[in-house]
Amino acid sequence: MENTTPTYDSAVKSETLQRDPVKTVILASMIGTAIEFFDFYAYGTAAATYFPNVFFPSLTPTIAMILSLLTFGVAFVARPLGSLLFGHFGDKLGRKRALVVSLLLMGVSTVIIGLLPGYKTLGISAILLLCLARFIQGIGLGGEWSGAVLVATENAPKGKRALYGAFPELGAPIGFFLSNGLFFLLESFLTPAQMNTFGWGIPFLASAVLVIVGLWVRRKMQETPLFRLAQQQNNVQKAPLVEVFRKNWRQVIQGTLTMGVAYTFFFLLSTWSLSYATTSLGFNNKEWLLLLMAAIIVFALMIVYSSVLADKFGRKKVLITGTISIITFAFVFPFFFQGQHNLLGSLFFLFVGFFTMGIVYGPIGALLPELFPTSTRYSGAGIAYNMSAIVGAAFAPTIASFLVDEWGIHAVGIYLAVMATISLIALITTKETKSVDYTK
Repeated sequence: MENTTPTYDSAVKSETLQRDPVKTVILASMIGTAIEFFDFYAYGTAAATYFPNVFFPSLTPTIAMILSLLTFGVAFVARPLGSLLFGHFGDKLGRKRALVVSLLLMGVSTVIIGLLPGYKTLGISAILLLCLARFIQGIGLGGEWSGAVLVATENAPKGKRALYGAFPELGAPIGFFLSNGLFFLLESFLTPAQMNTFGWGIPFLASAVLVIVGLWVRRKMQETPLFRLAQQQNNVQKAPLVEVFRKNWRQVIQGTLTMGVAYTFFFLLSTWSLSYATTSLGFNNKEWLLLLMAAIIVFALMIVYSSVLADKFGRKKVLITGTISIITFAFVFPFFFQGQHNLLGSLFFLFVGFFTMGIVYGPIGALLPELFPTSTRYSGAGIAYNMSAIVGAAFAPTIASFLVDEWGIHAVGIYLAVMATISLIALITTKETKSVDYTK
């Protein structure tokens, strides 16, 4: 007769894999990325519209805009450092502790940005302080996404890892909507002079409220079940970073290049398009922010739908389909996205763009952590994600502004197509991860 008595290992595994309630998982994983993207959009909007006047008032408009957008890239340069730091402690001490500290660091630096005086008050010191605060913000951001997706996916039931991985991904449209909505309200009630004087800093100060809520939610959650299992099995690495670069360097490169186009595309759709539309297409800030907020709803819906498809058909099929769609879009959109106050062309650019963006962004929350074992998952996924930020996003708005100025809008399409082709090659060389044993 077959012995049905549970073994010690299975009993331990069953006990250790007790999960947080779904509501707690959703809130704990989503709140941090919502704050992350709220802060980034607030900075991107301010850099595209107000920072040229606040921090670079003595330069020509084009040079001031390019330098302003360059400060936007400072945080992306710092993010890999944050992923190394928080990945190390997240794999060694636990996901929860690393997430709480990263959120606190991110929140404090964002508030400091909102309190900074401009160039007319401090001169060059104002620019240096802005870059320093932005760099510290980037370090905090470097530990956020990877920890959030691990909270989600390491609590996911069988067959729903991509769907659960979409929870932190939804922080992107939520943060985007809140940030742009706040700027829209401020610009409705404040004069341009007031926005340049103090209004631009209000969204950075307002993020403190979200940070407090995020810290409260994360203090209530427990450590992820898979990390607790690794602790019981004595499978926690003392030097996870060494292990990642020794055993999983190929996965780091594949993850970085796969994610690269998503970052490029997103910041072309958001930060660069705001700058381009208000300087070259005849739209004002409020008009474009309203269009962006409408289009971001399509983005949110596609994140969820593409993640459901990724659970059903596999990550690679969905991501390859989305990446090929981006290549097609890159060659088509320049024919529509030009002319003064061209509403139909702008709607095509934003709505079709964010629809396509959602296809490639949703399944990433499952794919990147699935490339790495539990013992180095925080480090590996974080390094790949944040290195892709440098490759794809750090200077994307600046590059696009330069390309338009030198060769026109079609050059931006070629730039996007090249980035998408690189990601497509990386995807083709990556193994399907849908069925990997996530407990190992």
